[in-house]
Amino acid sequence: MKLEKIGLFALCMVFCFLSCNKNDEASDDVIVVEIRDRYEQQIIDNDSLVEFLETHYYNKSAFEGNSNPKITDLQILSTQGLSISENADSLLINAVGTSKKTVFADANYEYYILNLNNGGGAESPTFADNVLATYEGYTLDADLNNLDDAFDSKVNPDTYFDLTTLIPGWRRVFPQFNVAAGYVDNGDGTISFSNPGIGVMFLPSGLGYYQNAQSLIPAYSPLIFKFELIATTENDHDNDGIPSHKEDLNDDGDFNINSAIGVIDGDDTDEDGIPNYFDPDDDGDGIPTANEDIDGDGDPTNDIGKNGIAKYLDPEETESN
Repeated sequence: MKLEKIGLFALCMVFCFLSCNKNDEASDDVIVVEIRDRYEQQIIDNDSLVEFLETHYYNKSAFEGNSNPKITDLQILSTQGLSISENADSLLINAVGTSKKTVFADANYEYYILNLNNGGGAESPTFADNVLATYEGYTLDADLNNLDDAFDSKVNPDTYFDLTTLIPGWRRVFPQFNVAAGYVDNGDGTISFSNPGIGVMFLPSGLGYYQNAQSLIPAYSPLIFKFELIATTENDHDNDGIPSHKEDLNDDGDFNINSAIGVIDGDDTDEDGIPNYFDPDDDGDGIPTANEDIDGDGDPTNDIGKNGIAKYLDPEETESN
């Protein structure tokens, strides 16, 4: 039974990996990439991000008093040849404020966010939810105002993205924005929306693809994403009645998974190599987690057993108890 679950999970993880690399072309050439120290690479990446922020500005006036801004309103330009004070409000280094800090793969990271509009809706996604969004992705040497220079983009929000299958930076940034005040599916493959969450994320390579080069993205590339957050839906990946984000047992805002050795950050109660958010039997007692919702309120986390912990996490709590 456990082998079947591990196989299913591994297959899903491989499928997600392949789907995120759909633009990669097969090649007979083998490229060897040196595995770098994450701490040392973060220092290099942060220097590159800070240099970019110090030498670019955006059209701040386009967003002042704008009740329904769009990401297409944004222009990010180089200060080269311009006599702009380094203290000017329009400079990104001042506009983004201090760096955000997080931990991923046991390394401390800094990243930056330009918040252009927080979003008029009431909801924000968690790191484990789906998001409906538009985006444009660029490397630091690209022309951020030319969509042809983007390594990837989504200009029509017709697909929800599962944040658990995407790069770590997206799981950090999107929960800091609210969704749009409203949106309408026009029925013709397009969506109309108003007052979305709009921003730009500046990510070190460790919160992106790191050493895993992608089509148009060299290994160890810091990344920039312009985005609009439109809507979100809550995930329950294993349909056990517990929202996936609540199965982050160590509350670190992530499910760090190594496909070779299984879960590495403690979100696997029965240590079967499948994290709880993807495991329909979290404690490995043979009883599906959904069936350990004793009081029938749809939330197994509230059903505490004789050992003082939730029954769905306690293999000693079985139907015979």
